[in-house]
Amino acid sequence: MITSMEQLTAFRAVAETGSFTRAAEKLFRTQPAISQAIRSLEEELGELLFTREGRQSRLTQAGRIFLIHVEEMFETLEQGRDRVAALKDLTAGELTISTSDTTAYYILPDVLKRFRDQYPGVDVRIQCKPSPESAAQVAAREADVGIVTLPIENPKLACEDLILREDVAICAPTHELAKRRKIVFQDLAAHPLLLLDHGSNTRTYIDRRFRDASLKPQIIMELGSIEVIKKLVQLQFGISIVPLIALQTEIEQGTLKALRVFKKSECRTLGIIYPERGIHSLAARIFIEMLRNYLDGKARL
Repeated sequence: MITSMEQLTAFRAVAETGSFTRAAEKLFRTQPAISQAIRSLEEELGELLFTREGRQSRLTQAGRIFLIHVEEMFETLEQGRDRVAALKDLTAGELTISTSDTTAYYILPDVLKRFRDQYPGVDVRIQCKPSPESAAQVAAREADVGIVTLPIENPKLACEDLILREDVAICAPTHELAKRRKIVFQDLAAHPLLLLDHGSNTRTYIDRRFRDASLKPQIIMELGSIEVIKKLVQLQFGISIVPLIALQTEIEQGTLKALRVFKKSECRTLGIIYPERGIHSLAARIFIEMLRNYLDGKARL
């Protein structure tokens, strides 16, 4: 037999009022219904919970012990209701985002600040992973949403394009290529290259383009940080290919020159991924809308 909420509610009401009749009035039930609920509970527990003394009902020792746990249960339920209500208003909750270091560093900070300012009670977690790993995390519901370089092929995921994800060649302002606005892959192969290390989507994309063009690049350094690459290019160690979104400061300050090397049709896109069955998290839905609005002024598709 499974103890019902009706039984526990009746038990607590009798314990509080000291009377089956008053408990029935409090719960808008009949007195026989309250008596039946208590009798069923006593049969299930194998112990008397009340002694009847005239019109008064007093807890037995077993009743007093049981009441402690019943009160704890109702308190826990109330806390659960409060937490669910808080989620509706986003005064509490969690949001886990899986994305690359590049996106986390160059795109998300402003959006995350806006989200935190409006919803300080939501615990935001960022997991920095290459796009394929981010996709796996979202598919396994280990992350609420992913921001990745598309395309991602996974039937468990829905994808939405956000912005063009253009990669450009960079060189120092004094480099011989700096006077040009566009270059071709043959130009890249003629100069020492500093590239992101293997494992990143960008490196995989660049390697494939060199293979397709039957070119052998002069890769002199492989690094895990775009910031380090930019610094070394400024110091004229060589040239590189990095996402255009990572260059705003350097372009404004004139410390690096960005050269177009891909046609628009050759560029990839940055997109949002989430479970194919939909987004259950209110925090994730609001964050995604904030991200869309933020990118509206940044060449959003």
